[in-house]
Amino acid sequence: MATRTDAPTRREQILNEAARLFAERGFHGVGVDEIGAAVGISGPGLYRHFAGKDAMLAELLVGISGQLLTGAKRRLADAEADGGAGAEVVLDSLIEGHIDFALDDRPLITLHDRELDRLRDSDRKMVRQLQRQYVELWVGVVREVYPGLGEPAARSAVHAVFGLLNSTPHLGRGGSLSGRGATAELLHRMARGAFAAAGV
Repeated sequence: MATRTDAPTRREQILNEAARLFAERGFHGVGVDEIGAAVGISGPGLYRHFAGKDAMLAELLVGISGQLLTGAKRRLADAEADGGAGAEVVLDSLIEGHIDFALDDRPLITLHDRELDRLRDSDRKMVRQLQRQYVELWVGVVREVYPGLGEPAARSAVHAVFGLLNSTPHLGRGGSLSGRGATAELLHRMARGAFAAAGV
């Protein structure tokens, strides 16, 4: 993931290249030999790490859903440990965390949009379950910031903000409009603006 500061393991290298290639050319447009070549091992050598492409896809999509949820829970726990930071601070922290994902892991957004239906039923259900928990965590915080916002409206606002933040694959090859920092700041302002509009 983008938050790691140490060198990626071979398994993580494989997943990163698989995500990039799947996003660029589609799941069926990429063979194991190409993924192997991208990380400097033979295609058959991949089977020491993964059962096949389906297993890579499942680990990518289930994995990122779990990491987003874990990261959000950690941000809430950190806020409580800091003496109970206000809901506004927590919401800003959640937005920042999702923006980091949206800017740093854009291939996974594309992969989710295009290939989720290719997962086995059990893996797809797990992704959906993790995503629901992630959404509900946000809904609770948004309703603290905007107490007049009903639960259905808050949930709709959260989904709308996710749609906004997850639009980053469409920013172009440079990955940002005017640098990463400026793009992150713009996305943050737009997300808060969307929540504020919903909470009026």
